[in-house]
Amino acid sequence: MRRSLVGSGLVLIAALGISSVVMVIAGGGHAVVVTAEILVPIGVLALLVAQAAASGWLGPTTLHRRFGLGLGLALGQLLAALVIGAAVMFVSDHDALATIGLLVFAALIAARAAQLLSSGVERDIRNVRDGLQAVQRGDRQARVTASSSTELSDLATAANRMIGTLQSEERQRDAADNARRQVIAAVSHDLRTPLTSLRLLTQALDDDLVDAATARRYVQTMGTNVQTLSVLIDDLFELSRLDAGDFAWSTEAVALSELVRDTITSMSPAADAKCVSLGASIAPDLAPARANPDKLQRVLCNLLQNAIHHTPADGSVLVSAQAAEDTMEIEVADTGAGIDAQDAQRVFEPFYRAGSDASRSEAGSGLGLAIARAIVEAHGGRIWLAEAPHGTRVRFTLPLATG
Repeated sequence: MRRSLVGSGLVLIAALGISSVVMVIAGGGHAVVVTAEILVPIGVLALLVAQAAASGWLGPTTLHRRFGLGLGLALGQLLAALVIGAAVMFVSDHDALATIGLLVFAALIAARAAQLLSSGVERDIRNVRDGLQAVQRGDRQARVTASSSTELSDLATAANRMIGTLQSEERQRDAADNARRQVIAAVSHDLRTPLTSLRLLTQALDDDLVDAATARRYVQTMGTNVQTLSVLIDDLFELSRLDAGDFAWSTEAVALSELVRDTITSMSPAADAKCVSLGASIAPDLAPARANPDKLQRVLCNLLQNAIHHTPADGSVLVSAQAAEDTMEIEVADTGAGIDAQDAQRVFEPFYRAGSDASRSEAGSGLGLAIARAIVEAHGGRIWLAEAPHGTRVRFTLPLATG
């Protein structure tokens, strides 16, 4: 408010100074004094009215009324100056009346021009208001248009950008909510099965309904169920920490040929049980990758376990790697049935199971690929399904070790 008043005062002084210079040239010093006596009160009154309107002291007004008030103040000052000038004999009555006639004509034309100019602005402001009200009602397809001025056009663009951002965030939120519900349902299912088995077996043992041999078999089954629950809980805990960025492992230069060989050795019993051959195609002199060896081995184990599970007897699984610019690209390929296109985008989601596994009748937590993706991304790499004429090819990248 204070700054606004100071600005108005400076404008008044500047306007009076320019007018005084003109009057000195036209009529000398006396004309300057008379001019100041006429113009200063008129200017002060006009600026006070404008200040009151701008500050809201005159009550809420529409944009159209503000335009009209500005025009009225401008023309009103001229008319008042002419009337007062004629009264003090500063101008002749004839000249004053002629000038007033010209001002009336100019005022009507100016009023119509202001109406035309303000109508476009008012229309655009209504468009912005209606668009935002539509968004408030839940319409995320609403769009705002404005063309009367660059400023309002920029405002409409910003509003549309905000609506687009809100729409995108709501889609992401809905997708996250849907994924959360699916995860909860999947966890509930995977917990219910072993817990139901444990409850029934415990009840049978407690009621002494089985002989000693059956009891030992029940105890072994209970141990298997406990192990299943332990793996599921551990995987859930690890995935939640990875998603939250709660990890502090160190990285080092890792020789892939050696790590892959050790991983294949550890996975050989599972592959032999399904009559699936495991192999690797990695050059011994391949540049090392920058990674945490334990976490990288976890990724490879998860991918190999998944590949072995989906590869029929007499099939094969091959691990390969090659350097590409500043990254290492590693691939695990199998000769299984492959993954349908409709499932390809979701195989790395927690608990998502495609094809025949969708019924969740198979063993496993369903978190292997999700954990692999989280570990790879934590290393600064990415993981995806590569195109394959048959079978499945999972590729992921890691940074190369430099220096």
